[in-house]
Amino acid sequence: MPLLSGLHRYPVKSMYRQSPRQAVVEPWGLRGDRRWMVARPGGLALTQRDLAQLGRFRPELAEDGALLVTAPTGEQLRVPVPSAAEGAVGARGEVFGAVFATLEAEEKAQLWLREQVGDPELRLLHLADPLSRAIAPDFSAPGETVSMADGFPLLATTTSSLAALNDWLVAADHEPLPMTRFRPNLVVEGTEPWSEDRWRRVRVGEVVFRAVKLCGRCVVTTTDQETGERRGPEPLRTLAARRRFDKKAAFGVNLIPERPDGVTGDALGTLRVGDRVEVLDVGDRLPAA
Repeated sequence: MPLLSGLHRYPVKSMYRQSPRQAVVEPWGLRGDRRWMVARPGGLALTQRDLAQLGRFRPELAEDGALLVTAPTGEQLRVPVPSAAEGAVGARGEVFGAVFATLEAEEKAQLWLREQVGDPELRLLHLADPLSRAIAPDFSAPGETVSMADGFPLLATTTSSLAALNDWLVAADHEPLPMTRFRPNLVVEGTEPWSEDRWRRVRVGEVVFRAVKLCGRCVVTTTDQETGERRGPEPLRTLAARRRFDKKAAFGVNLIPERPDGVTGDALGTLRVGDRVEVLDVGDRLPAA
């Protein structure tokens, strides 16, 4: 029986993960997932693609929603959630061409982050309104939105597909890789390798998701998520050779949660490690681009 074996959220885009035992699902992703991001002066997201060391910053979320960040130096900062009513500055945010409204963190946090990263122009932005960024219309229904993740509310991977990939890597005299390289939200065990390519709808615990697109992978997968260092061409080289679809090296599947009948608030349900996973519908291989 397939089970949910891992849950991960990333409070700040491209920073280190949190791995709770349970998490609330909202229409735009796991609660607290990627509601903050580091940006260039014009609002364009700065990620591990540009600065691998971002992965060494460890964020946590306080009970009141404030962000707690520990830098690689060990220095810590508490960042309150910015509020327009309290004078927070509005700012343009941009992720892969999608432009949306954000709020700047307080000046103290901006100065701290710039000093820690070593860039005097960076900004820390918060997505105050999760309805402000629509999902790409080719893969979504009207009104569906996403946080500051790359494109979709959640990313799922399977342990069987990672095992298959690692078999290829070991056969070519490379070291096997941990799942953390792929920065998933959900990790599923007990499936056949690559069966997620054909998912259409899947139930995880009490929440149903639409599977809409395979995840085309980038240089972030070559980054050790514990040290923030690039580790060579794998797994991109092997994925490009064996899992190249629509000109993308694919691993994992992007999900959009469905709203249960009668549920009107932001909380669509709660996922728990150990939840049963049931594939409700399958089809042809999903697109990767």
